[in-house]
Amino acid sequence: MSTQIKAVIFDMDGILIDSEPAWQLAEQTVLNSFGLNLTLEEVEQTTGLRIDHVVSYWYQRFPWPNYDNTATANKIVDEVIAQINTHGKPMKGVIDSLEACKQLGLKIGLATSSSSKIIHAVLDKLHIGHYFEALESAENLAFGKPHPEVYLNCASALGIAPSQCIAIEDSFNGLIAARAATMQTVAIPAPHTVNQAKWVIAHHKLAHAGLLPALLGELGR
Repeated sequence: MSTQIKAVIFDMDGILIDSEPAWQLAEQTVLNSFGLNLTLEEVEQTTGLRIDHVVSYWYQRFPWPNYDNTATANKIVDEVIAQINTHGKPMKGVIDSLEACKQLGLKIGLATSSSSKIIHAVLDKLHIGHYFEALESAENLAFGKPHPEVYLNCASALGIAPSQCIAIEDSFNGLIAARAATMQTVAIPAPHTVNQAKWVIAHHKLAHAGLLPALLGELGR
């Protein structure tokens, strides 16, 4: 493949699996049990952030008694995993995109803010673990997205320079992280956010992952 791009690094939630609704419901359920009364629109503000940062974000705005970040984050994660195991399904075009990347000889990585527990729940549910040569979580890093470290770690694990990687993201925080890592970027926004001006920071914007093989083909010319 005659292109600078040698690796494709996928975000997970909202890119590989339709898990954003599960995250939003879990966050609303758990956080609102503390009396926060968060709306869906409010919860969407923290899409792409690591879960401990999400809990901290809302606690700083609406403090509640007996604050325990770890316990709250774990409760949300357990709820998300339960929903993935029951309802999880791949996003449109994901399997075809993974297969296309493989056929093009591109290395495939995963860079997510989610924990290892959720990564393995998703890969097992969708039966796609064999496609990935590197799995990187921001769970134990000093900073999650929008900090670029998880993307830089993934490029390093793949043995590819960040500038020769293309990152596939559905969140603004994730795009900031990938851009800061000097990667090419593809935004696949949730349909109800597709017309928001913020997506201009992505190098490319697609309606769904099924269009990725054609884009990679174009980039390879």
